[in-house]
Amino acid sequence: MEKILLIDGYSILSRAYFGNLRRLLTNSAGLPTNGLLGFMNILYKNLETLEPDYAMVAFDRKEPTFRHQMYDGYKGTRKPMPEDLLAQVPVLKELLKKSGIWLMELPGYEADDLIGTAAAQANAQGIEAVILSGDRDMTQLVSEGTTLYIPVTKSGYTEIEVYTPEEVRETYGVEPRQMIDVKALQGDSSDNIPGVPGIGPKTALALVAKYASLDGIKEHLEEITPAGVQKKLQENFDSAVLSRKLGEICRTAPFELDREAARLGSVFTPEAYQYMGELELKSLMKRFDTSTMQPAKKAEKQTAAQLIRVKTAEEEEAVFAAAAAEKKAGLNALQTKDGRVLATLTADGSTVYAFEADCHPELKGRLAGLTGDGVLLVTADLQNILRLLDLEQSDHYFDTCIAAYLLNPSKGSYQYEDIARDFLNEVLPSAKELAGDEDKWLTLEGSVMFRAQPAMEAALKENKLEKLWTDIELPLAFSLRRMETAGIRVDAEQLKAYAEKLNASIQTLEKQIYELAGMEFNINSPRQLGEILFEQIGLPGGKKTKTGYSTSADVLEKLKNAHPLIPKILEYRQYTKLYSTYAVGLQSNIAEDGRIHGHFNQTIAATGRISSTEPNLQNIPVRLELGREIRKAFVPAEGCVFLDADYSQIELRVLAHMSEDERLIAAYNKDADIHRITASEVFHVPLAEVTSAQRSNAKAVNFGIVYGISAFGLSEGLSISRKEANDYINRYFETYPKVKAFLDRQVRLAKEQGYVTTAFGRIRPIPELKSGNFNIRSFGERVAMNSPIQGTSADIIKLAMINVEKALKDGGYRSRIVLQIHDELLLEVPEAEIIEVGALLKNEMEQVVKFSVPLLVEVNTGKSWFETK
Repeated sequence: MEKILLIDGYSILSRAYFGNLRRLLTNSAGLPTNGLLGFMNILYKNLETLEPDYAMVAFDRKEPTFRHQMYDGYKGTRKPMPEDLLAQVPVLKELLKKSGIWLMELPGYEADDLIGTAAAQANAQGIEAVILSGDRDMTQLVSEGTTLYIPVTKSGYTEIEVYTPEEVRETYGVEPRQMIDVKALQGDSSDNIPGVPGIGPKTALALVAKYASLDGIKEHLEEITPAGVQKKLQENFDSAVLSRKLGEICRTAPFELDREAARLGSVFTPEAYQYMGELELKSLMKRFDTSTMQPAKKAEKQTAAQLIRVKTAEEEEAVFAAAAAEKKAGLNALQTKDGRVLATLTADGSTVYAFEADCHPELKGRLAGLTGDGVLLVTADLQNILRLLDLEQSDHYFDTCIAAYLLNPSKGSYQYEDIARDFLNEVLPSAKELAGDEDKWLTLEGSVMFRAQPAMEAALKENKLEKLWTDIELPLAFSLRRMETAGIRVDAEQLKAYAEKLNASIQTLEKQIYELAGMEFNINSPRQLGEILFEQIGLPGGKKTKTGYSTSADVLEKLKNAHPLIPKILEYRQYTKLYSTYAVGLQSNIAEDGRIHGHFNQTIAATGRISSTEPNLQNIPVRLELGREIRKAFVPAEGCVFLDADYSQIELRVLAHMSEDERLIAAYNKDADIHRITASEVFHVPLAEVTSAQRSNAKAVNFGIVYGISAFGLSEGLSISRKEANDYINRYFETYPKVKAFLDRQVRLAKEQGYVTTAFGRIRPIPELKSGNFNIRSFGERVAMNSPIQGTSADIIKLAMINVEKALKDGGYRSRIVLQIHDELLLEVPEAEIIEVGALLKNEMEQVVKFSVPLLVEVNTGKSWFETK
């Protein structure tokens, strides 16, 4: 049977745009391209997997539709399309035309209607229809001849939800055509379809499942329970009837399915390739084989890559001999589903040899022998290799994941398929697509990292990043692994007691909340909470969305003085998060040795900061008193104490050094109270007369400047007028003029070269500055101001960690780092080493780099993490 792919143009483009907002992409002309790239990648993927004979992309038009004639308010609440997205629409249409894709628009009709009509006509002609849309309203079109594909993002990957009639029945409990009646009842806030006020999705589905349609509901209206639902239906049934007419997709729009216009040839046309070149869409151009104008084939060398399992001593000798002769080998490791560890070596990138590491106890020594002989071992995730193979530290490693991160820390994904695309010009199946095929994954990753290494090393040198790699990131991988292995001890009984204390507080809060609300309800339900706050109590500022009123933290913060219920809700949320995430959540992370061995990541934060996962030990709450108490459960080993070393105001000190502002430098060199000095300068009062309120405000300005704070942001934080906040900022810059010049220079550099750098040369790309959207550009400016400061601070703590570890090892101490928390190191120290290691720790951290201002470190001891603060 022939097949037609029907694409909802704006829906897929919007999904691609909003799915890629975190890393806004633009070309040199300033045109945003994230939506374009996402749309075309989704298109290519579905053309490859579905192999349709025909395709059509439908778009809405600006003219009013027949639905607007029925109801003036139709889509009346819809926000205009973001400027960045709007700019990509005509470009996408032109690119689709040049790719030979049929576009369809019709005055008075929406894309849904065109797709519904095309699907009906295709089915009548014996053609299977596949609809590609992010709009679940399309489920009403599903039939035996029509399937709905909805792209969704899960864990950073795009997956397709497939809806056949059976899937619709299983998911919603009704037939596809009955979804029209469901929408008629629940309405649709995005299209301003009224529905029946007070009837939500759950009730709507239950009613339609029981009574089949609006007509069936009307016939049985008197027997519907509860009484509240019956009353809502009686009072608003006409609204449901209107909503059904508005929500039903037209299948008889006045056009004919043009099979010749829709027929698919190759979408890899010379015209599309040339246009992509003009748009600088290089990643799309890599999909083209320019000699045949067909999809790019995988490189012959890559196609020939194979995995061979080493079974004999002779084979093993040959593999290691080849690696020694080549002076370079790709090293990888994988833990299989049954718990075995597979290690692979390749000395040419085309043949990957696999060892069962568990059966080779001498493997660690043999690999150390290679690095000792100067053989470079290329890995794709050095930290994971260290976890699985427990290798010794060496300078002879190259990690393609970290290298790709250094070259572009904003990408978010450094899998082998990303490396292959960016450095080998190859399009490969993703690691997610190969889930379960361990041999294929090992083959591709081993081949890619080995072959990509020369290009990546050259790129590091070209961008002056090789020193950052050799001096910081490579040794840091070993330091982080040792910290993970050490772990941090937890008193499980104390953690349980803390959970009980929290639970008691939560129950008390629940009772207080119910009393203030005048009824019991599900406090964790945003819908129920919203109805109580904005309907029952009548608080102002309620913003109703498709799923109910927004009760997000920022909404509640603005209302916290409007009603005594709000502070209790905010407190309840803090306590329940403490309970679930930490008091209970941490218990499952305690290993058999009584310690938590978290993971510390080098390639996640674009600022260069180390992040913590499984669990996030860097995010243990400190602002809430009850939150701080959780640190009492973190205790050192017997006979040891904790030593905590924390940099004092490191980002402000970095700002003083990088801005070269003489006044700021002088203040720090006097070891004075910088916030009091700033208050004296900004508010023009003698130092001795600075009030605590003035010092507090100056502190907010000092730290706010580091993050590019606006007058609006400062006014919100200090609860002052915007004019006062603007005056504070202006006075600050008058006091420290070189700080203003430095921040302005970072923004200018970011606009000129597309990135800013830290004092150590770390790169932070800032494509947001080319955005046509003011808010996104403003965000980019703040990032440009802050990244050099925060990134330099991150580099300093990394260097400090490396140096402290080396000093401990050289001194023969048993003390070890067990936790890194941004600007802070926590060490577990035998009691006999406290004085010496305390001095060592302070000295190494303060002398890690020579700046124009001193880096000061505060060192505290304690028998628990809580006691060190």
